[in-house]
Amino acid sequence: MEKHDKDTIWAALLHFGINMWCDQPVKAYKDYSPEDLAMLASADHLRFDEDVWRRVTGRMAEVGMNMIVIDVGEGIQLKSHPELAVKGSWTIDRFRAELGRLRKMGLEPIPKLNFSSAHDIWLKDYSRMLSTPEYYRVCEDVIAEVGEIFDRPRFFHLGYDEENWKCQRFCAYAVVRQGDQWWTDFLKISGFAEKHGMRPWIWSDYAWDHEEEFMRRMPRSVLQSNWYYGTHFESSKNAHRVIRCKTFGRLSDAGFDEIPCGSNYESDDNFGTLVAYCGKTVAPERLKGFLMAPWFVTVPSKEKKLLDAVNQVGAVIKTRA
Repeated sequence: MEKHDKDTIWAALLHFGINMWCDQPVKAYKDYSPEDLAMLASADHLRFDEDVWRRVTGRMAEVGMNMIVIDVGEGIQLKSHPELAVKGSWTIDRFRAELGRLRKMGLEPIPKLNFSSAHDIWLKDYSRMLSTPEYYRVCEDVIAEVGEIFDRPRFFHLGYDEENWKCQRFCAYAVVRQGDQWWTDFLKISGFAEKHGMRPWIWSDYAWDHEEEFMRRMPRSVLQSNWYYGTHFESSKNAHRVIRCKTFGRLSDAGFDEIPCGSNYESDDNFGTLVAYCGKTVAPERLKGFLMAPWFVTVPSKEKKLLDAVNQVGAVIKTRA
């Protein structure tokens, strides 16, 4: 990717809804504060601070970022399924006004709804109906309506990460689709996005444990975000981390378009290193940009970490100007 490519995507993932990690209170994670543990569990109200959101998105525009991926979750009162809303979910008109504000600042808003069984608590009872006709109907309804609210964006991020037992081990209800069933559901869900004029965008970690099958069965039309949050890209004593890093190049070699994802969740040194590494390992024509995913929710206690994430992207943009 050329340094002066004006089409390079510089994006950040920010959260409206956060009902995605666990369906009950969690006490078993080490090194989590009581506040962070509470945020992992689903709630009947929206946990979102608009003032923090405005300051962080304003800083994104200031540093030269051009895209915001919005984790919608339970954040909007959808007409098709009002039962998915919680106390404080925004009306469609209010949300659309915010999308207009973001666009005026030069930020292209992209919707994200996570359809991984590990992160779909926002679907409420429908998250316990996977692979049924009712589930498919609801999924298409919400993809179509959210796409309409966003004015048919060019991408729709469908999540699809971490569908495994480990990531659901503290949930009251856990389910993992495997083999053909995973592919049946994924192809239906991604097909809904395409049917309504949006390119599917997903996390690529299913490839870590199913590389041959992933490269063979995944449509090349699906935009990929492999993710890695560490700092050791060239070598690591952790074999699984080596696989994660090598997946950037393997996706490129297999003909997939990519927006590699980094984060300041583990390290403040990740993002710049990620950009440099992927610049060497991903074919220029396949490298569409970069995504910062802080994984800190939009509340006052996390504002500094969110701003730090944005500033780290800004520092990289500045070096490439």
